[in-house]
Amino acid sequence: MFLHDKFGRAITDLRISITDRCNYKCVYCRTGNEGALYGDLPFADYLRMARVLVGMGVTKVRLTGGEPLLRNGVVDFVRELAKLHPQGLKPSSFLGPDGAAVSRALSKRSAGPSFDSAPLDIALTSNGHLLSDLAQPLKDAGLTRVTVSMDAVDPDRFARITRVSNGYDHVLAGIRAARRAGLWPLKVNCVLMRGFNEDQIIPFGMFAREEGVTVRFIEFMPLEEGRTWSPDTVVTLDEILARMAEYRPLVEIPHARSETARRYRFDDGVGEIGIIAPVSHPFCGHCSRIRITSDGKIRTCLFSVWDHDLHAQMRRGASDEEMADFIRSVVAKKEERHHIGEPDFVPASRTMVHIGG
Repeated sequence: MFLHDKFGRAITDLRISITDRCNYKCVYCRTGNEGALYGDLPFADYLRMARVLVGMGVTKVRLTGGEPLLRNGVVDFVRELAKLHPQGLKPSSFLGPDGAAVSRALSKRSAGPSFDSAPLDIALTSNGHLLSDLAQPLKDAGLTRVTVSMDAVDPDRFARITRVSNGYDHVLAGIRAARRAGLWPLKVNCVLMRGFNEDQIIPFGMFAREEGVTVRFIEFMPLEEGRTWSPDTVVTLDEILARMAEYRPLVEIPHARSETARRYRFDDGVGEIGIIAPVSHPFCGHCSRIRITSDGKIRTCLFSVWDHDLHAQMRRGASDEEMADFIRSVVAKKEERHHIGEPDFVPASRTMVHIGG
């Protein structure tokens, strides 16, 4: 049985945080005082979790952090992930202790793609600082696409937001290396925060056109370590559209229901903009995602107030089938929606850097 929650939403997207360490201290994320809190697992453990979930219908895996490129061995990990096939696995790719059990279970299915179905969509979200040397090796290993976090196109403003003095040139080099490597579509994410970078909207529109990337603006969410979020700090979708129209008109283009971003092209067809608006225009009704934290906990929503310890099941010697049963029980508890801005809103039990984007 493939994964569906109690609201009928199919779970096809998995996000795995492979570290909660980060070499940046962005003001909308970090207080600047706390480092890693939870640590990392061996790649073999993440691989087994991914393998079980791919066998349950996951078709997309995104690697996040912290900063995932801080992990030695990330290229080899991508290469192993690329051996997994959605809705069916090649038996030779099983690396866990109970791969045979999953193979038998999958072989009994009466419908769905075969073991040789389309390759897994493997993506990565990075701050880009270390990407220039790794873009081509990651592509060669099987990475499909990359998203780079970049919150200003002005070096001084970038340094103020990230609290890293020499980061801008590294990130720009990483974006260009990813483009040369063919990691496509190449997306650049900008979290907008009033008082810090809302004046970067038009410069980012120009950047999208000049660099040939998709720029996605993200509404600031209450997931920062300092817990300073308020509605006044949010630059909303409507405000972004109005500001960009001062530069050039945007035309909305179709997007999949489960996509997080509303998508737009400039009126002349050059350059794409996305807007992820979970605060002003929530998209929870079509959510297809679950997350695994760097310490092996399942989170069914960014704003969950509890974790579900998948890695503990592994430590106790659970078979792949038992892990799958545990995952189904967790997905059955997936929240219908978040409650940002409502009187009864309770902050997530972890902040973004310790969840994985």
